[in-house]
Amino acid sequence: MSQVFSPRAGLYVLLALFALVLTAGGAFAGWRALTAEPHARDAAVNQPVPFSHAHHVGEVGLDCRYCHSTVETSAYAGMPPISTCMTCHSQLFTDQPMLRPLVRSWQTHVPLQWNRVNQLPDFVYFNHSIHVAKGVGCVSCHGRVDRMPLMRRTASLSMQWCLQCHRAPQRHLRPRSKVFDLAWQPEHQQTLGLALIRRYDIHTSRLTDCSVCHR
Repeated sequence: MSQVFSPRAGLYVLLALFALVLTAGGAFAGWRALTAEPHARDAAVNQPVPFSHAHHVGEVGLDCRYCHSTVETSAYAGMPPISTCMTCHSQLFTDQPMLRPLVRSWQTHVPLQWNRVNQLPDFVYFNHSIHVAKGVGCVSCHGRVDRMPLMRRTASLSMQWCLQCHRAPQRHLRPRSKVFDLAWQPEHQQTLGLALIRRYDIHTSRLTDCSVCHR
């Protein structure tokens, strides 16, 4: 009987398997690069101007909505235009070296390029306004920003982390009047949360549907 496979067939199979492993490894590395956060958790993110939430929020008392003006009406919380910053800094600390990029941006009309602190993959849909409307406080996702000299990411933002909240939203819900109060603490979170689920008409049975976050 003649030989079915050539003597080199085994080599070709090994080369094909090696190429398959390399392709799969490259695809996995590319997927990780596209979905990974650009900054490590709890690592301060450098910015063109070292904006301190600890000072502006914790000490001065600015409300989150003063800068993030679309957080109640849009999927995107919004970033303040330079004109918002210059409301104060056209008069205060204008000669400070750290504010030179801010003043230069105001004079030249060239926007500052801020570095994102929290970044979700493009295949994940997140809407700030619906979370605010249903009583999810800023602190649940962003942490105590009023204590951060430089902004940092405090949550993993992984799918598992999001699902933990969607499976038991009562652990995080608060009255809408307290959504922007970073220091507020309820006396009985479980009881309050269950009551707010009913008040805000939250359909918990659908919160873990794939289409909620992947559209």
